[in-house]
Amino acid sequence: MRINGHSHLLPYPEQIPSYLKEKEIFWVDDDRKYMLQKNWKRPVTDSSFFLNEKLEWMDRNNIDHSVVLNLSQLYGNGLSVVDMKHALRFQNDFNAQIQRDHPTRFSCGFVVHAGFVDGACWEIKRCVNELGLKLLCLPSHYMDTTGTWKGIFNPDTAPILELANELSLAIEIHPYDGEKFIQLENTAWRFHLIWMLAQCADAYHFYTLHGLYDKYPKIRVCFAHGGQLNHLNIGRRTQGFDGRPDLFQGMQRPRKAIGHPNIYFDTLVHDTFSLELMIRRQGGTDQIILGLDDPYPLGEMESEAQSSYPGKLLDLALEEEVINEKQHNEIWHGNVLRWLCGDDISSFEERVNQKNSVC
Repeated sequence: MRINGHSHLLPYPEQIPSYLKEKEIFWVDDDRKYMLQKNWKRPVTDSSFFLNEKLEWMDRNNIDHSVVLNLSQLYGNGLSVVDMKHALRFQNDFNAQIQRDHPTRFSCGFVVHAGFVDGACWEIKRCVNELGLKLLCLPSHYMDTTGTWKGIFNPDTAPILELANELSLAIEIHPYDGEKFIQLENTAWRFHLIWMLAQCADAYHFYTLHGLYDKYPKIRVCFAHGGQLNHLNIGRRTQGFDGRPDLFQGMQRPRKAIGHPNIYFDTLVHDTFSLELMIRRQGGTDQIILGLDDPYPLGEMESEAQSSYPGKLLDLALEEEVINEKQHNEIWHGNVLRWLCGDDISSFEERVNQKNSVC
């Protein structure tokens, strides 16, 4: 089985509650050409944004199963409490329905807003116990109730991580909303091409400094987009830690986290040099999962201009002997399952065999 560990799915326009469109929170136009929010719109660049077309795309590209994350547009940052609850509940119920209707093809994540800890913990329990979802999607940064932007791994979010650890959840850390708190003009796609990587590295910085991988040993955290700057920046972070110990009292040395079995990265780094750096830095491929970020244009999609197709980067790495055949297969399958299910892989197998169980 080939499993894509990083995928997204848009609802069809008619599936989105009218409330979300009336409040200009999120909607898709009737022609399925744009996804929209107030003062924002983004083109739907591939038909596989939608379910039936996604299934056809998966079949065409020999992808047996996909892990569907939440839509970044539905993190709920800056919304009122009522609007945020409507948006996130819709996203989570939609994803749960996808997993329930297509258990052999999809494993789906759910999202909570870390600025409202009590509500977030309540929603985690609902999604796990009632909806059968076991992948928690968190943004790298969020806006708290005072309007202050914070990194996801700060003391305020400890109850969320404690509950996730109790429930042995997989966690996906995904960056978004950089243009809302980084004071630069939004031009040349800088927040997707540059700042998303920095946001992900910032989340990893604090996850590792605080030793959360040891404090919460039952959660398995994957950093999106390969956590690309995390691997490049380890030397500078270590130099800073050693050179200014007064700034890091009670924290863990950055290099201690390298290769930890509960820290994962996906393959979406766009070139084999970056993939090779990740592999060398981690001491192997055990913590690397296949991630395509489909159907977004920065995902690994079919592209004549780039001579690209889903899975090309891993095939190139095999051809260039960056990885071997066994590692190639593990990145597509076994590694994804260890991140997604931990020690409970058998329940995933039961679900994809259409038995009455969920991962």
